[in-house]
Amino acid sequence: MYTGSGTDLDLARHFLDLNELVAIPTETVYGLAGNGLEPKAILKIFQAKNRPFFDPLILHCKSLEQASSMATEFPAVLRDLAEKFWPGPLTILLPKNDRVPDLITSGQDGVALRVPAHPLTLALLQKLDYPLAAPSANPFGYISPTTAAHVLQQLTGKLAYVLDGGACEVGLESTIVGLEADQLVVYRKGGLSIEELKAQVPASIQIKVIEHSSSRPESPGQLQSHYAPSKKLILTEDLKSSLPSSVHPETTGLLLFGDPLGLHTEHFALTLNLSPSGDLKEAATHLFSFMRRLDDHPQISLILAQKLPDHGLGLAINDRLRRASA
Repeated sequence: MYTGSGTDLDLARHFLDLNELVAIPTETVYGLAGNGLEPKAILKIFQAKNRPFFDPLILHCKSLEQASSMATEFPAVLRDLAEKFWPGPLTILLPKNDRVPDLITSGQDGVALRVPAHPLTLALLQKLDYPLAAPSANPFGYISPTTAAHVLQQLTGKLAYVLDGGACEVGLESTIVGLEADQLVVYRKGGLSIEELKAQVPASIQIKVIEHSSSRPESPGQLQSHYAPSKKLILTEDLKSSLPSSVHPETTGLLLFGDPLGLHTEHFALTLNLSPSGDLKEAATHLFSFMRRLDDHPQISLILAQKLPDHGLGLAINDRLRRASA
């Protein structure tokens, strides 16, 4: 069924209307998309990714209005966040209505909704009468794709078309939030920082951050082991002062951040720096593609990754690295 990649929106719509799968670009990562209201298409997503059915999916909508039509209520605090950050890397968990298939939510009462900020995918959504279910377009648990080439590397033969929108601008999955009593709950740290959320939430609303869930997560992206390369990855606080003694540089890849100072990187099989200048946004953009390059290197059997500062997007990047090392 696979027909190639390109920017043909009508061809993408044609396959989606037939309940086939299409990879779509977003500002975060590439998604494996299908008709989000059709159980046959949703089932194909789980099968293509080998994704467990207890891990729910996100519905990508064309507008706040369409997202609202999938929920029984939209609390004012969450609606204010949607109006501020949509389209953008924010997913909001709301109580679902009967239009949303139980397969999307893994049988739970909440549905994860967002409006993606990519012009090609937004143009595609405008052509559709339904939202798109779209987890990351990769085998379950592996590194998320940030280019069309990453998708083709892993899912050729399991989808009909790849809508090629170039490299993803943000490079990290969306931040997922919901409301529990009077608390704003962050179920997944992502491309929208906690600081940005705090700046838009009334002072009376507390923010609670959920790290992860090992089974039956409340929202997508909560599993403890995820985003992982096939090779072992070790996350270390400071590569410059605590390099493990058992490491063999000739079979080790380094994933750095900032100035490496006195670290002799020339002895290692491959060294990649997420941002030599220490820019967290640049680091997020490079994270998954650099992890792939290290994982694909034939000489490398171990990846050493340097922990980033725990603020801004560094929180989300460290979250992905911790889970990749789990």
